[in-house]
Amino acid sequence: MGDLTAPRTPQPWTAPTATDPVGTALRLPGSKSLTARALVLSALASGPSTLARPLRARDTELMAGALRGMGAHVSISDDARWLVRPHRLTGPTHVDVGLAGTVMRFVPPIAGLAEGRITFDGDPQARTRPLGPLIGALRTLGVRIDTPTGGSLPLTVSGTGQVTGGEVEIDASASSQLVSGLLLAAPRFDRGVVVRHVGPPVPSAPHLRMTVRLLRAAGAAVDDTTPDVWVVEPGPLTGRGWEIEPDLSGAVPFFAAALVTGGEVTLQGWPPRSTQPVEQLRELLHRMGGEVALTTDGLTVRGTGRVHGIDADLSDVSELTPVFTALAAVADSPSRLTGVAHIRGHETDRLTALATEFTALGADVTELADGLEIRPRPMRGAPFRTYHDHRMAHAAAVAGLVVAGVEVDDIGCTSKTMPEFPALWSAMVTGEN
Repeated sequence: MGDLTAPRTPQPWTAPTATDPVGTALRLPGSKSLTARALVLSALASGPSTLARPLRARDTELMAGALRGMGAHVSISDDARWLVRPHRLTGPTHVDVGLAGTVMRFVPPIAGLAEGRITFDGDPQARTRPLGPLIGALRTLGVRIDTPTGGSLPLTVSGTGQVTGGEVEIDASASSQLVSGLLLAAPRFDRGVVVRHVGPPVPSAPHLRMTVRLLRAAGAAVDDTTPDVWVVEPGPLTGRGWEIEPDLSGAVPFFAAALVTGGEVTLQGWPPRSTQPVEQLRELLHRMGGEVALTTDGLTVRGTGRVHGIDADLSDVSELTPVFTALAAVADSPSRLTGVAHIRGHETDRLTALATEFTALGADVTELADGLEIRPRPMRGAPFRTYHDHRMAHAAAVAGLVVAGVEVDDIGCTSKTMPEFPALWSAMVTGEN
């Protein structure tokens, strides 16, 4: 697969058009969110850990490299089983965050626990991603951080080997990762942490519940019974075996293909109980005309060939907005997708990017302050820019199923979370899997 963290050349790609209903059963790589959190908790534990079926992609390799650079032993040579042995955290080292929100928000709190100077920077677009609230919170908790630009990358953490911790207020309305980053490192802070969110609602709440669940699985004492308040007690974390679920966000384009073509897609290896927002996805796909079933074979989505428009608040599942925009563009009625103002601060301003690119294909898209209105119209082939954003590429692939000539400027950006995506997608459409 090569070095996924290295600079790469854009890879133009013509999205394949489906002539028949798709029918496939596939096993996708592990969840990016689960892999990142398991790596962090394993590096902070008191003993070794393993990750079974983790995600090998650019974001997770960058996370492994960051932890390795601070002294942890992280072996990712076996795709099916990664090994993490914690070690005393030290600097100096440089952390390349790439364009990964998990790396830029989860690793600075850990750097405060290291002895030495840890510098952070990443892709040019990473310097625009929201980081200021985390920087302010870490300073309040006793971490020394230097930021030439104020509230964004690049930054330098001068670690002393310990973080005092305590109580802190933070506005995490731009990303739930701002809270998760603090919580994951908090058991190693002298006083733990009490995090109080102040501001508009925190988006992607299921990801915060995932963070809390994994912390408890590693032995941390966490109280999240009070809304917008998280209390983590200081204490040791236990090394353990982590079973990484398939990535739900990565599966959504394939499920969308079932709806668009009237086909059937099964995600194999799906667990009976999940830390990912499968129920929210099930409801949304059902409202758009799909049938969703969880059986011993996996998670299956069937389509009828008709897609219905919806009015939906996607604040809990904002990662799905690009693919649901593509579904809305081929639906039989208008859609209104709201609650996702914060995705303007993701890999790109996703709302503006989606409105621009789907308008270029011929759809009628109106950009809202916190979402999009989509009125379906006949679309035509045209160039489709990804803006280095893997989710934009997923949206283009879904549109290309029914619109010939969707020319994606760089399908290689999907290596951020699923390097196998182009091959898996083409095999699904052609029936060669």
